[in-house]
Amino acid sequence: QLWSDYLNVRLHPKSVYVVRQYMHDGDCGCLEAFGQGESLLQDPGCIEELEDRLHFYVEECDYLQGFQVLCDLHSGFSGVGAKVTELLYDEYSGKGILTWGLTPATSNVGVNSNVNFPLSQDFQKNFSRLMNTALGIVHLSRHSSLFCPLSLRGSLGIK
Repeated sequence: QLWSDYLNVRLHPKSVYVVRQYMHDGDCGCLEAFGQGESLLQDPGCIEELEDRLHFYVEECDYLQGFQVLCDLHSGFSGVGAKVTELLYDEYSGKGILTWGLTPATSNVGVNSNVNFPLSQDFQKNFSRLMNTALGIVHLSRHSSLFCPLSLRGSLGIK
């Protein structure tokens, strides 16, 4: 029923961090806004857990050259990515941070045939995605050595 059900790759338990409040049956719904993503990493328990998982892998490196961050720009994960790159920038100054800002090839706003969204809701979703993308680009590029937006559309997936 979920995309992760089809994941054939077995991931190391330290490489996965589940955001409980934004799971499919979570209490907060969807991670839709940049600020929601940012506020996730304001929680001391969450940031400590993330740092522990990061240090687990960093300690395994003989010669750490840098990091690659892949981040969805359309959703609240742009806020999560911004805070993660800020953490990497602060903790590992002098190491390269290559950040890829990913956007979908097509926008699915208004495509759902089961639900007819009012025009105002389409506008609101498009505006929210535009703001997430703009804030994500600004914040991710601020703490990255190189920021590269990736999309199969010239419009970064925004109508």
